[in-house]
Amino acid sequence: MMNAHQPSCPASLEERIRSYLIGLPVSEKRMFGGISFLLNGNVLCCASKKGVMARVGKDAEPQALAHPMAKRCDGAGHPMPGFISIEPDGIRQDDALASWLQMALNYVSTLPPKSEKTKDKPRYSKRRDQ
Repeated sequence: MMNAHQPSCPASLEERIRSYLIGLPVSEKRMFGGISFLLNGNVLCCASKKGVMARVGKDAEPQALAHPMAKRCDGAGHPMPGFISIEPDGIRQDDALASWLQMALNYVSTLPPKSEKTKDKPRYSKRRDQ
C-alpha cells in the first residue's frame, strides 16, 4: 500500500540545493508544489518531483531556454517571465545543478531584499467593488 503522504520532491535534491546555498541568507518555504528557497525574501528556486524551477531573470531566459532540459515556467497556466523549469535529467549531475543555481543566484542577488512588511503584504489591499 502506498503512503498517503508523498514528499513533494526527492529529499536528496533538497539536500543538494541546501549544500550549494550554505552560508547564504536563504530561507525555505512550501510553494509551487515543492520546497522553495528564498534569498533575502526573493524566490531563488524551487525543488519538486518535476525537477527544479530557477529564477534566472528575463535577460538570461533566452540563454537558459537554449538548454534541451529547460522550458519556460507556467504558474497555474500563466507565464512566469524569468522563471525556468529544468527536468530531473537536466540536474542529475551536481555540476549541472550548480550551474542552474549559480544562474539563479546571479539574478536574484541583484534584487533588493524584501522587508518583513513586504513579504506579508496582502496581494490586494481593497475589494474591487468598493
